[in-house]
Amino acid sequence: MASAAAAEGAAAALRSVLSRAQQAAARSGRAPESVRVVAVSKTKPVGVIRGVYDAGHRCFGENYVQELIDKAPQLPEDIEWHFIGNLQSNKAKALLAGVPNLDMVESVDDEKIANRLDRVVADLGRKPLKVLVQVNTSGEESKFGVDPSGCVGLAKHVKLSCPNLVFSGLMTIGMLDYSSTPENFKALSSCRKEVCDELGIPEEQCELSMGMSADFEQAIEMGSTNVRVGSTIFGAREYPKKN
Repeated sequence: MASAAAAEGAAAALRSVLSRAQQAAARSGRAPESVRVVAVSKTKPVGVIRGVYDAGHRCFGENYVQELIDKAPQLPEDIEWHFIGNLQSNKAKALLAGVPNLDMVESVDDEKIANRLDRVVADLGRKPLKVLVQVNTSGEESKFGVDPSGCVGLAKHVKLSCPNLVFSGLMTIGMLDYSSTPENFKALSSCRKEVCDELGIPEEQCELSMGMSADFEQAIEMGSTNVRVGSTIFGAREYPKKN
């Protein structure tokens, strides 16, 4: 069966990615467990995700609310789901109610979505939700994320004004052609230092989510603690064909 073969292929690819991530961590003088690999499964069927789960992986990421709401109930409850796409405030309740094992939202980019998530967590009576502040380090208008100059203010708002959220760090998406990737990563590291100085927390307690399939090893070498790897594990995206 094609789906079984795809699941086996994804599981093998995962093992390779985990090995490469551990080696990159070692090169930067860090322990292998200091880096989390988020297996980004958008557009991929539940059977293929299950194959990666059966290989021992538990952390998966999705970009679209409805897709995650559809998939999560069909998969084991001990998966730690990360939502990594842009989240509209009017979909926050559906996401949190529909995915009880949502572990983290990586894409908080303004006070409005932070406040909405904070209220929804309280209304649902669920445990505090871990969030990352998304920073637009490339300056591209097409990218979501707070400007680096605003990351301290937004992080402060989440930590001090959103009791049902756990400020856990920063996230960025590099440029698509990877031309300024090192600069993007350095910018996020600088933001972390500013945030930690302002909030009085050690940098080790502030995650850096940066690096995807094409550059996750470089990201880890530059301090990333959380890499979002999709196509290298699951293969090319399968978007519906437009008529």
